[in-house]
Amino acid sequence: MSKSLPGNRLRWLPWLFAVGAVFWLIELTQFAAILAAPQGRAQLQQSLASSGLTHDTAGMLVVEAVVVVFLEACAIALHAAAYYGLRRFRAWGWIAATIVSAGWSLIVVGIPVLVFLLRRQTRAAYGIP
Repeated sequence: MSKSLPGNRLRWLPWLFAVGAVFWLIELTQFAAILAAPQGRAQLQQSLASSGLTHDTAGMLVVEAVVVVFLEACAIALHAAAYYGLRRFRAWGWIAATIVSAGWSLIVVGIPVLVFLLRRQTRAAYGIP
């Protein structure tokens, strides 16, 4: 198989993951704003209390905030790795993109991208056998 770079058919792919990284950056910023505002923290604590948590809502809010920030930061990092790796036609970029697409597939959005990434021609373009 030829080692030449593919034509225009893969040009849009890295930008799709760049949009995903921007989306998660916006989500993280909004969550950080809610946590920074006293009314936002009070509203989150009220939500925890109304969902049945009877004690230590402040501690549970800290745990929830750490988990959400960690997951959003991981999503940003994976999207960014996919973007930079796919732009340079690296195998690790394809792997990161496949992981991100599999994650998005859980909510149906990533299924078409995952199918595109798993096609033989796309794998070959990134050096994946």
